[in-house]
Amino acid sequence: MISQAFVLAALAVSAFASLYHEPIHHPQPFKFGYSVKDKHGEQHREEVGDGKNVKGSYGFTDARGIHRQVNYVADHGGFRAEVKTNEPGTANQNPAAVHIISNAPYGHGGYASDAGLGYAGVGGVGYGYAGLGAAGLGYGYGGL
Repeated sequence: MISQAFVLAALAVSAFASLYHEPIHHPQPFKFGYSVKDKHGEQHREEVGDGKNVKGSYGFTDARGIHRQVNYVADHGGFRAEVKTNEPGTANQNPAAVHIISNAPYGHGGYASDAGLGYAGVGGVGYGYAGLGAAGLGYGYGGL
């Protein structure tokens, strides 16, 4: 008796489950971009995708002329990026799937700001544009 009730309950659950179908959303083509320019510099980003492949670029130039331009592709071959920069401390190298092209002058040490602590903004610490770098930690653009 209990086994028959269990079988009936299982059939009822599967019948109700087959009535509800979650819609399947396939990747859609898209395109977006922006550019912001002010007294501190310029930032930009563009990206386009066809539902399977994505390519884009982003970058910045600060008030001192430090710049970074990243061009990237994500497709069946994986993610590949090319970075063009003049940021102090960078050199021409190709780690992983990234091609770095640097025209920064080579030298020992780094760029010192008014605070004298690495490449940072006034009172900044470490390597990162305008302070502490991305999310306030490590390397990156847009720190605290």
